[in-house]
Amino acid sequence: MGDAMASRRTSPRRSSQYAWLITYPLAVFVLVSAAVFWAVEPDWYHAWLGGLLATIALIITNVGVLNVVIRREGFMVLVNEVPLVLAIYFLPPLAVIFAATVAMVVTQLRARIGVHKMWFNVAKSAASASAALIVVAALPPMRGAGPGTWGILFAAGITNAVVGIATVAGVIGVVQGRRAGQATLRASATSLITAAINIVVGLVFLVALVATGWAAALLAVLVVAMILVLRSFAEFFRQYRTLADVYELTVAVRERGGDGGLPDALLGRVRALMRSEYATLWLPARGRHPEVLLTSRVDDQGLLDISPSPAPLREQAIASGDAVAVGARFDSTVGLRHLLRESKIKDVIAVPLLSGQTTIGSLEVVNRLGDSRTFRDTDVQVLETIAAHAAVAVENSRLVERLRYDAYHDRLTALPNRRRIVDALSESVGVRAADEVIAVLVFDVDGLRAVNESMGHAAGDKLLTEVAERLRAIAGSGSLVGRIGGDEFVVTMRASSTETTVQLATQMREQLRGTMVVGSLTLDVDTAVGVTVQPDHGDDVEALLRRAELAANAAKAVPYGVQLFHPALESRAVRRLGIAGDLRTALEDGQLDVYFQPKVTIRDRHLVGVECLARWTHPAHGEVAPQDFVAVAEHTGQLSRLTEAVITEGLRRCREWVDADRPLGVAFNLSARTLLDTRFPDLVHELLKQYDVPAGQLTFEISERGVVGEIERALPTLFRLRDLGVRLSIDDFGTGVSSLSHLRQLPVDEIKIDDSFVQGMATDSGDLAIVRAVIGLAREFGLTVVAEGVESELTLDLLADLGCENGQGYFFSRPLPYERLEAWLSAQTETESTPAGEVRRLRAVV
Repeated sequence: MGDAMASRRTSPRRSSQYAWLITYPLAVFVLVSAAVFWAVEPDWYHAWLGGLLATIALIITNVGVLNVVIRREGFMVLVNEVPLVLAIYFLPPLAVIFAATVAMVVTQLRARIGVHKMWFNVAKSAASASAALIVVAALPPMRGAGPGTWGILFAAGITNAVVGIATVAGVIGVVQGRRAGQATLRASATSLITAAINIVVGLVFLVALVATGWAAALLAVLVVAMILVLRSFAEFFRQYRTLADVYELTVAVRERGGDGGLPDALLGRVRALMRSEYATLWLPARGRHPEVLLTSRVDDQGLLDISPSPAPLREQAIASGDAVAVGARFDSTVGLRHLLRESKIKDVIAVPLLSGQTTIGSLEVVNRLGDSRTFRDTDVQVLETIAAHAAVAVENSRLVERLRYDAYHDRLTALPNRRRIVDALSESVGVRAADEVIAVLVFDVDGLRAVNESMGHAAGDKLLTEVAERLRAIAGSGSLVGRIGGDEFVVTMRASSTETTVQLATQMREQLRGTMVVGSLTLDVDTAVGVTVQPDHGDDVEALLRRAELAANAAKAVPYGVQLFHPALESRAVRRLGIAGDLRTALEDGQLDVYFQPKVTIRDRHLVGVECLARWTHPAHGEVAPQDFVAVAEHTGQLSRLTEAVITEGLRRCREWVDADRPLGVAFNLSARTLLDTRFPDLVHELLKQYDVPAGQLTFEISERGVVGEIERALPTLFRLRDLGVRLSIDDFGTGVSSLSHLRQLPVDEIKIDDSFVQGMATDSGDLAIVRAVIGLAREFGLTVVAEGVESELTLDLLADLGCENGQGYFFSRPLPYERLEAWLSAQTETESTPAGEVRRLRAVV
C-alpha cells in the first residue's frame, strides 16, 4: 500500500542509515516467515506461473495515485491490494512473498532511489505480505469464494496496509524524529480508506474469477481504468488543494502585509504549498529600506538569513523579468544544471517580483520534497501566481510603512514630527526617575522668512536641512531631535536639573550658531531657544511643548537668546488670545483712543507736530499694552482696520488744528505688514483728500527692525508714499542689523534715534558717541533727526550742542488724549511769529 520516499536534505536530524534499524528487523521477520511457509509447503515453486502473473500485476499496480509529504518524507497511496488479495487466495504463501519482493525490487530499481530507502521499501513490502499471510494461516481455512473467505482476505489486506503504515511511520520517526512519525500516522487515514476500497475491489475480482476464468481479461481492463481514474482524481484533488492553498496564502499575505510580518506569513506557506525544502524571499535595498534575504526551511520554525539557490539564477530572473526553473523536468535550462550540482541542490524555481515594469525582488523555492518528485511547469505557474500577489503585498506593505513613517516624521528633514515628539515625551514622562527632569528645548531659527523670500523656498529648505543636521550632531545620544513647525526644532532629553538644562541649551545654541552656505550666500544663522522641564513646568506633554514655544518667542528679545519658561509668558499669551474677539468689537464701536505726544524743535522749542499713538482700555483687563493688541491685530487680520482707525483720527485732528490756525504735523507708526499691503498708499491718498490735509503734514514712522527683513517687498509701497508727498521716518534707528547698508536705499526724510541711546548719552560716553555719529550721518544724507526719550535738561542741552533738530519725550510731555493735549497746548505754549508764520512755542518746560 505505501512506498516511502525520502527527499534530499541539507542538515537531517539523523543519517538515513538509521533506516536500517527498521529494515533489519523486517528482513529477519520475512526470512523467518518464509522458512516456516517453505517447511509447511515445500513444493510451492510449482506455482511459478501464477507467481509470475502476480509479480507482473504487482509491478503494474505499484504506481502511485496519491502522494503525501510529511516534512522531508513522502509516501504514495498505491492500489497493489487488488492483486495481493488474489495472490493470497490462489498462490502458496511463499510464492506471494516472492512475488511481492520481486515486484518491489523492480519498482525501486526503476525509481532510482537510494540504497537505504530501496531496501527498506523491499523489506517493508515483503514483511507486510508475510504479516497478511500469517493472519490467513491463523484463521480457519478458506472454502470457496463466500463471505467467510471475504472476511479472511479483508483481514489479511488490512493487516498488509497497517504493517506498511506502521513501518513507514517507524522509519520516519527514527530518521526525522518522533513528531514526524506521529504526523505520518495522523496522515494515514486516507491510506487505510483507500486500502479498504482496494480490498473490496479485489474481492469482487475474486468472485468473478472463481465464476469464470475469462473474467480476467475484463478485470485487467477494469484495473487499468481504475488506476487512470484514481490518478485523474488525485490530480484534480491536487489542483483543488493548490487553489485553496493559494487563496489562503493571499488572504494571509493581505492580512499581515501591513504590519511588517509579510515574510513570516508568506514563506512558510509558499514552502508548504510548493512542497519544497526551502522558500526564499529576496528584496534589494531600496531607499531607506535595507536588503531582505529570508528563507523558510522545512525543519526550522523561524526564518533563516540564508539563500540555498545559486545567485546567478536569481540574477537571471531579475534581469529577464521572467521565471527561471532548473531541474530534471525543464529541458530549456540544461545549461544551468551545473549550478545545481555546485550548490548540491536538486531543482529550483526563481520568480521575479514585479511592480509594473519594475523588479522589486524575487521569490524562490528549492528542492521538491521526495526523491522521485521534481518541480514541473505547473509549479512554475503556481509560483508566478503567488509572486504576483507577493509583489502587490510588498508594495502595499512599503506604502503602509511609508504612510506610517510620514505620519510621524517631517518629510524635509526626516526628523520626528510633532506627533512623534508628543508620543515620545509621553513615554518619557511616565518613566522619569526621581533625581532627573525631562527637558524640552525649542529652537526657533531666525531669518528663515527672509531667505525664503529673497532666495526662494529651495534655499530655505536647504537652510532647515543644515540646521537639522547640526542639531543631530550636537544633541546627545539619549536625546530626541524633531521638527515641530516651519522654523522650529525641538530637542528632548533627560537632565539632572533645571539649571543643567539651561546650560545645555546655551551650549547647544552656541554650537549651532555659525555660517551656513545657502546657494551663493554665506549666512550667519542664529536661533532663539525656549526651555521647559517636567515636572517644574507641568506634566502635560502638549503644555510643555506650548510653553517651550512661548519661551522661544520670548528668547528673541533677550541678549543671550535662551529663555526658561515662567508663568508670566503664558499669562500674557493667554491674555492676548482672550482679547482677540474684544479687539474686533472695540474697532467696530470706536472704543480705541488715540493719544498724542508733542514733537518739539530742540534749539528754539517750537511745537512742530505730534506722534499719534493707539491706546485701549479693556473693560475687564484695564490698560492693554500697545505691543499686545497690535500683535493680536497682526495675527487676527485686524491690523489694517487698526491702522486706518488711528490715521483717520489723526488726520481729523490735524484738519481741526489747521482750521484753528495752529497747524501741526502728525506722525504714525507703521507695521512692516502694512507696508506689504499694496492697497495702503491708495487708502492714504483717499484719507488725505477726504480731510484736505497737505501730504507734507503726514509722517509715517517705520521700525528699522521691521523693514530690514522685508525691504525688497516694502520698497514699492515706500516709493508710492513718497510720491504722494508723505514724509517717511526710520524709527528706533541704531537698533537694527543693517542701518547703514539700507539707509541710502530707503526713500526716507527723517531718522529717530532710539531712546535707549538718548537716555544714556548724559552718563555713558558710548551712547553719546553713537548719538553724535547718527546726527553726523543724517546731516551727510540731508535727513532730519528726531531724538526720542528726552527726559532731562542736560540731555536737551547735549542734543542742542550736537545739532539735533527735534526731540520728544517726557521732558516735554507724555502722550496725552486729545482733550488733555488741548489743555497742555493752552497752558504750555504760546504763539510766536516767525518768518514762516505763527507757530506754537513752549513757554516753559517743567
